[in-house]
Amino acid sequence: MVKKRSGLGKGLGALIPEGKKSEIESSNKGEIQKIHIDMIKPNKEQPRKHFDQERMDALVSSIKSHGILQPIVVRPIDQGYEIVAGERRWKASRQAELKEIPCIIKELNEKERMEIALIENLQREDLNPIEEAFAYKTLMENYKLTQEQISYSIGKSRPYIANTVRLLNLTKKAQEMVMNNLLSSGHARALLRIEDAKLQREIGENILANHLSVRETESLVEKIVDRKEEKPKKQKTKEDTLTFIEDILKTRLGTKVSIIKGKKKGKIEIEYYSEEELTRLVELLQGNIT
Repeated sequence: MVKKRSGLGKGLGALIPEGKKSEIESSNKGEIQKIHIDMIKPNKEQPRKHFDQERMDALVSSIKSHGILQPIVVRPIDQGYEIVAGERRWKASRQAELKEIPCIIKELNEKERMEIALIENLQREDLNPIEEAFAYKTLMENYKLTQEQISYSIGKSRPYIANTVRLLNLTKKAQEMVMNNLLSSGHARALLRIEDAKLQREIGENILANHLSVRETESLVEKIVDRKEEKPKKQKTKEDTLTFIEDILKTRLGTKVSIIKGKKKGKIEIEYYSEEELTRLVELLQGNIT
């Protein structure tokens, strides 16, 4: 016999296949209960959007062998239950073809649900910086929480919250690079100083191509920003792209590099100041070519 939770609707029993129904206790908050997996729905505002497939496959294999060792947290809704924390375990359980999973049922309002989902992901370090930024933005815009309140709830400083939210000012392409773990949050914060979308994308791509560190990226961006802020003189300012390439070459070669562009052709000048430095540059260039 199935005990139905009050307020979940008359059709709830029909959601559970005949002969596969679980006993659902109706009152004890925090008590672990087994719930049929088809009664559980994902959280549409789950902060975490990307799930690493390799890690997911490993979790599915573990669940098949040992089951779920840690219950997920759900809250009652009109047509069953909604996940508050543990969507990855729920997804893996479905892939492992489990029929029911252990859950902790909590009565939560929308703000509490969002906070718990965010905290759980942060404690597990499951969110990339962009997902984290969107989660903070949702708490501020939808639930009217201040940065100070979020800081208190999750144990992060207010400047950390502010700097993370600022990552949403990056171009979509740069955000994708961060979400795919191609750029770190340190690289992303450096890129924020570049307002031109095209130049920001070019720098991001060159960070990947040349494996620039965060410090190298910050140095490169600093030079570009300084040049853009200089007042134009009589000479025509170099194109941003040429300046950018010059800085990449300077970083890699460790010496002054100038690109001189003509109407139909140009030249690259690499300076050296001793025979030893010339030898070093030749060896470095030969290594890059081969």
